[in-house]
Amino acid sequence: MPLRDWFFGLFGRRPRTEDDAARSKDTATHVIILDGTMSSLQEGRETNAGLTYKLLLESGRRANLTIHYEAGIQWRYWRSAWDVITGKGINRQIARAYGVLASRYQPGDEIMLIGYSRGAYAVRSLAGAVDLVGLVRQECATERVIQQAYRHYKEGATSTAAKEFRDAYCHADVEIEAVAVWDTVKALGLRLPIVWRWSEGRHGFHNDALGPHIRNGFHALAMDETRLAYQPIMWASADDSATHVEQVWFRGTHADVGGQVWIYPPARPLANIPLVWLLERVSACGLPLPDGWSDRFVQDVTAPSIGGWRGWAKFLITRRKRKIGQDPSERIHESLGETAVGRPDLVPQLHDQAGR
Repeated sequence: MPLRDWFFGLFGRRPRTEDDAARSKDTATHVIILDGTMSSLQEGRETNAGLTYKLLLESGRRANLTIHYEAGIQWRYWRSAWDVITGKGINRQIARAYGVLASRYQPGDEIMLIGYSRGAYAVRSLAGAVDLVGLVRQECATERVIQQAYRHYKEGATSTAAKEFRDAYCHADVEIEAVAVWDTVKALGLRLPIVWRWSEGRHGFHNDALGPHIRNGFHALAMDETRLAYQPIMWASADDSATHVEQVWFRGTHADVGGQVWIYPPARPLANIPLVWLLERVSACGLPLPDGWSDRFVQDVTAPSIGGWRGWAKFLITRRKRKIGQDPSERIHESLGETAVGRPDLVPQLHDQAGR
């Protein structure tokens, strides 16, 4: 049985995944893409993460690229509502992605992690697992060893057993070239009474910080999102860190920035702005993209936003403006001018940005 199928069988129901794993004896670039809740690869319904996956498929074999894409939690029927509300299944998703990465990585290869929404939280946690536990060597990546690795991650990887595990089974040093995400929200998407406390206990161990093994961190953020259920999980940069960090604010709400706008296509030109920005950043880090790829995505900062009141969003009544400018790595995207922002509180930051 292929190793990948072991992982899927081990960690629960087989998810919606797509893989392209061709490689040669040369070094490879391994890309993990974890999408947001109720995402889709159906034509015209892709999020920015799904569009990224389809772009990479065009150059995968030619560029010695391996790609693993996994859709987020799906609303299949009413009984699945609990999964959507609580983020149930995200631990299995992270463990699967860890197993896929361990089964492919060889010393000298590059790793890039890309995600949207809860998928952004998941790839950041995946990077945290590699930091805390290490990445299991390919020849050791059995079902049992992957289980052990994730258990050490959940327990904080501070025990003597965890250190012995790392020495015995993991690569000595693994760097992640880039973690690139659109609007990270926590595993618990809806902060409902009681549900919040239950879910925090299940997901509170995750490490979503930028560890020293990450070379670049790119975070696209929605400045107009107000729902507390979609409170962003920011990175805290450090002056003495070698990691390059950019956290950039864009016009639009959570779905605009992540490109989950299929129910309102007029918002797509707005969603393309953070899509192109993030892909330009990872392309500069070495991710191969098709020639002329950016010409496919019309960008318009004045395009209408999908907003935060459509569908189920109207029931999320607890709202507050997001706080902007709390970390030195933050800036407002150049597509926004003072007249376009519509937020007087941001004008000083726009001036600061112009002086950088």
